[in-house]
Amino acid sequence: MTAVFSHGRLRLYLLKLLDDGPKHGYELIRLLEDRFLGLYAPSAGTIYPRLQRLEVEGLVTHTAAGGRKVYEITEAGRAELRQRADELATLEADINTSVQDLSTLAGEIQTEVRGSVRDLKRELREAARQTRQARWDRPVPPPAPAAAASPLLTEFDQRLAAFTMEVGGLVRAHRLSDNQLRTAIRVLDGALDGLRRLLR
Repeated sequence: MTAVFSHGRLRLYLLKLLDDGPKHGYELIRLLEDRFLGLYAPSAGTIYPRLQRLEVEGLVTHTAAGGRKVYEITEAGRAELRQRADELATLEADINTSVQDLSTLAGEIQTEVRGSVRDLKRELREAARQTRQARWDRPVPPPAPAAAASPLLTEFDQRLAAFTMEVGGLVRAHRLSDNQLRTAIRVLDGALDGLRRLLR
């Protein structure tokens, strides 16, 4: 959970979101994700226990609708919001600061990822060049096998280009955590090492 919600502050923010109208847990998760520009989203395991606790305390109630629990703030919940209005204002200010910090961090990661993708493309191009060079350095095969090798080399080049484009697209389309980025880089390094071993 992001540090801005430490010390029971998420509980307060859930009351604030429910004060805008009844919602089910998934809606609350999406609203929080939107509030943090998609850079943070609480898990169901974070949200639902807090909703249950709020219900036990009489601050929210729920009704079943379409197989989902829809939560609604009670008068006691609204009274708590009024009592903690100053704390809620401070929380909103802290969320704004946190979102700015996360946006800055996301920008830095995006720049780093672009650099990593450029490095990967460069290494893949070099691997393809070495593969082509290795083919040229080999003795000239008989005519029939040589004719069969040409379509394979074309297929290799096409797949290499498609792979590079898809990797770049995946990295740009998904918001990867630092751990996911490190894992992706290790996977790519492993694939490159495998190609190098093949070409020895």
